[in-house]
Amino acid sequence: MISIKSVSHSYSDANRISFKDWEINNSDQWLLLGESGSGKTTLLHILTGILKPTAGEVIINDTSVYTLSAKKLDQFRGRNIGIIFQRPHLIKSLTITENLVMAQSFASLPEDLQRVNEVLESLGIAAKKNAYPNELSQGQLQRVSIARAVINKPALLIADEPTSSLDDKNAAAVLELLLQQSGLNQATMVVATHDKRVKDAFTNIYELR
Repeated sequence: MISIKSVSHSYSDANRISFKDWEINNSDQWLLLGESGSGKTTLLHILTGILKPTAGEVIINDTSVYTLSAKKLDQFRGRNIGIIFQRPHLIKSLTITENLVMAQSFASLPEDLQRVNEVLESLGIAAKKNAYPNELSQGQLQRVSIARAVINKPALLIADEPTSSLDDKNAAAVLELLLQQSGLNQATMVVATHDKRVKDAFTNIYELR
């Protein structure tokens, strides 16, 4: 389970953002909606262990995230949180397999090529495992980005604006892949967006105003 309690953050004395409490059950799929300036990016960074809130507590799988040391927080994030960005951020000099193995290494997990192959197979891109990022199409790169996010079977999968730059057809395809992968990996998923086209796919909505 994931929860945020009494969380707020201040960038200055005059700019304090407070967030309503949020309880997320295991394997839930949530939509985080918010216009620019609503605090969506701030809340994402707090949820993913990047930004320590000024006040409040973030709990993921019974662990109070911000009580961990910096090193333990890095390991915890690598093992328990998968992030999919609007655009893939892959190391261009490494193959797809090497990029995924690196994600295992960052989480202090052993290299598991069987898991790499399993994830790539589930996303329909196993044939590209020895290719380099510049040899893949944008659609294939997005699938690799999803693969990297789920490779360590995270408890929490967060997709940050995954459809905002896509046309309707590709936006629907990416959304379907995300829902499929969260189900396969039994991960709780939060899709953060201001793209209202994806709203109908979710029954759970946390909205910032």
